[in-house]
Amino acid sequence: MDMRNNILWKALLALLMTAAGTTITAQEKTLMATLYSQYKPATITLSDGRVIKNSLTNVFLKNSSLLYLHNTTAMEAKMTNISRVDFDDRWFVNIENQLATVIDSVGENVLYRVDYLDIDSYNANLKNNLQITDITFSDNIQTTSIDLSNEEDYKLPVVHKYYYRLNGEIVTVHEREIQRRLSKEKKRMFKTIIDLPDFSWEDDASVLQLLKAISD
Repeated sequence: MDMRNNILWKALLALLMTAAGTTITAQEKTLMATLYSQYKPATITLSDGRVIKNSLTNVFLKNSSLLYLHNTTAMEAKMTNISRVDFDDRWFVNIENQLATVIDSVGENVLYRVDYLDIDSYNANLKNNLQITDITFSDNIQTTSIDLSNEEDYKLPVVHKYYYRLNGEIVTVHEREIQRRLSKEKKRMFKTIIDLPDFSWEDDASVLQLLKAISD
């Protein structure tokens, strides 16, 4: 491809992206199966109200659950017993038996995010690599990191799932789930935000902007 054709191709690509109102963002990826590279202290509030401290805990990104070390073995906590987990840099609440971190709030309304590994996408991407596809995530956790390679293709994709506490109710951040809970006036605000060319249901700033628009 000569220089002139290369310039024309780039111009056409830019025009198509503008017309579609899309932006290209890199998928977040990790080589670790846990949120933190090392186990760290946490204060854990149980569902019965008791508060306990554990010096060696982490967040397992397979399903956003709480991990703790028992002797030298990593154990996955029973999430039905967990109400809240506080680390030194952030805190989580239990939403649908997942650890959901608080992103921001608008008055009494709150935006939460659950981070987890997209294992199906990962396996599909590497289905021709037998050595990699043999990796499994069992309940008997042997390691908290996967040191496969520095190559981008071997990293694990991280998916974000959002929830609102909207007018006292926990709501999945999804167009249908939110819209049916809004007044006629708020539906107009809702529509205005989601129709913005840079709005994304998978972006912290976008879903926070939407929460601000539909909050009183």
